[in-house]
Amino acid sequence: MSSAQLPNYLRANRKRLGLLQDDVAFLLGAETGESVCRHERFVREPSLAIALAYEAIYQRPVRELFAGLYQEIEKGIATRAQTASDRTCLKKTSLHSARKIQTLADMAARLFSKDQNL
Repeated sequence: MSSAQLPNYLRANRKRLGLLQDDVAFLLGAETGESVCRHERFVREPSLAIALAYEAIYQRPVRELFAGLYQEIEKGIATRAQTASDRTCLKKTSLHSARKIQTLADMAARLFSKDQNL
């Protein structure tokens, strides 16, 4: 059974560095801390550029800053990889499709086993 992660850990990392929302907003190029507040409260997901900026500010990987969101995305990919593998198995097998089936099956197995180890 996997443990539930918060959608993000922005607030904890900001507090760890002793920064105010307005400080982080300035570093992000925003005028006020309002957008930082919305991100921290899970009201709005940041753009890729802003997520990468958070990584630069907090010196933590995006997948760690947004652990819950990452976990949710990873589960969806595992499910779709299994479905794609199953669909590909039903088609005529060629060297390419055999490699694709193996890749998708390995991906699904890795992600599902990782989920169960959490």
